[in-house]
Amino acid sequence: MGSRSMLLLLLCLLAGTSSIVHGEDPYLFFTWNVTYGTLSPAGVPQQVILINGQFPGPNINSTSNNNVVINVFNNLDEPFLLTWAGVQQRKNSWQDGVAGTNCPIPPGTNWTYRFQVKDQIGSYFYYPSLGLHRAAGGFGGLRINSRLLIPVPYADPEDDYTVLIGDWYTKSHTTLKKFLDSGRALGRPQAVLINGQNAKGDGTDQPLFTMKPGKVYKYRICNVGLKNSLNFRIQNHPMKLVEMEGSHVVQNIYDSLDVHIGQCYGVLVTADKEPKDYYMVASTRFTKTVITAKGIIRYTNGKGPASPEIPEAPVGWAWSLNQFRSFRWNLTASAARPNPQGSYHYGQINITRTVKFINSVSRDNGKLRYALNGVSHVEPETPIKLAEYFGIPDKVFKYDTVQDMPQGVPSSVTIQPNVLKFTYRTFIEVIFENHEKSIQTYNLDGYSFFLVAIEPGTWTPEKRTTYNLLDAVSRHTVQVFPKSWAAIMLTFDNVGVWNLRSEIAENRYLGQQMYISVITPERSLRDEYNMLETGLVCGLVKDLPKPAPYT
Repeated sequence: MGSRSMLLLLLCLLAGTSSIVHGEDPYLFFTWNVTYGTLSPAGVPQQVILINGQFPGPNINSTSNNNVVINVFNNLDEPFLLTWAGVQQRKNSWQDGVAGTNCPIPPGTNWTYRFQVKDQIGSYFYYPSLGLHRAAGGFGGLRINSRLLIPVPYADPEDDYTVLIGDWYTKSHTTLKKFLDSGRALGRPQAVLINGQNAKGDGTDQPLFTMKPGKVYKYRICNVGLKNSLNFRIQNHPMKLVEMEGSHVVQNIYDSLDVHIGQCYGVLVTADKEPKDYYMVASTRFTKTVITAKGIIRYTNGKGPASPEIPEAPVGWAWSLNQFRSFRWNLTASAARPNPQGSYHYGQINITRTVKFINSVSRDNGKLRYALNGVSHVEPETPIKLAEYFGIPDKVFKYDTVQDMPQGVPSSVTIQPNVLKFTYRTFIEVIFENHEKSIQTYNLDGYSFFLVAIEPGTWTPEKRTTYNLLDAVSRHTVQVFPKSWAAIMLTFDNVGVWNLRSEIAENRYLGQQMYISVITPERSLRDEYNMLETGLVCGLVKDLPKPAPYT
């Protein structure tokens, strides 16, 4: 009997050892059907893009290091791609889902995204990246929760809610695209939406969210719009900011937050007020005409409607700049890996290269174009990443056609692919200089960076004395106020082709974007994953033999 027990014990130990050796991070599987539908989110029937019949699309609820597999069926009448804003796609720009890295999914077909949310936490969203599809919907929340063994610097909330705010046009995405193609601007949006809705305030509105008295809730607020920064607030409920685009932050209290296009904030809200309905409010910033949306939060034991008195939004961009200056990285909190965020001393690394991007606009020959350093990007038929991989970049684009440090706003605009090559593992300072009268917002795929300064005026090397070199927040978006500049710093350690783009849809579509190529000559799996066998090919590489895989 004793030997039998010993044998069973050994078998159990072997089984346990086997599961450890061959263990793999968990997988999440999704099947998404992308279709058109007719809804009236702003009171006017219009064509929208649905995912599994939903507008906005389904939330992705993942945990650090999860493998995400999404089979996307394109039932639209035109090509389609999804991008995952803020997901770094480590060594895997094949899955980034933008025109410079991926061939689009043709109508009536499907393609499967496969990526890992490696060493990340935080609040993000996905959206359609081609044309002006985002103007029709197709966007949804994407959260990455911390693993259980990694402590979070606040108690678990009672529930976790995603709030997608954004301006909205009642014309179809195809009509808006025709406007831009003909040289017209998009003009002013007709509405602002909160999770695809706007409360009427007539007593018929259903709550977007409910709260139990005395409990604390997390709200993940993302601006998924096309043009406008938005101010977000909740009647009588202050918000404790705890997370921003994947970084834990110093937990300050705010009555309202300016959320610029493409940005996401995570806040905690305590249900400690009179039990009834309350409005959450999103309104446009820096516009002559303010457009406002409301959504209802209801206490579970609530009795009574929300007050019609809406809390006022701040005025002017100086207020927004000062709010930015209050944001600080929480140096003592753990990151997605078991080490403090503050263990990475970015302020002590020598800068190897400085690049300044100046945005400009051209209306030559009645055609509206936007540019970075005088180049207005156009997408080649062959994605830039595929041209590199198949060894034919010279047939598709030219590298480094822009200057690192332009002197003033370029006087003319050249329309061509805009691709800049950065050396692998170099620490680079990037300056954004905005000479226009409107705010700019940028997103960099594949990375997070330290946003060390935003200041009025023009940048000079002496301005480095104003940098926050200790606890600037690590994030993937940056706003640049009118007649102002912003500085970011990062190590380009993620091999691939990465999109740097204006988050303003009109500017991006008409050329205010570019691609940054980070390559290594070794073609090694240590640095980058192979292109999947199922990867779509198009353009000049469609009939070429695939290169030898990385080893």
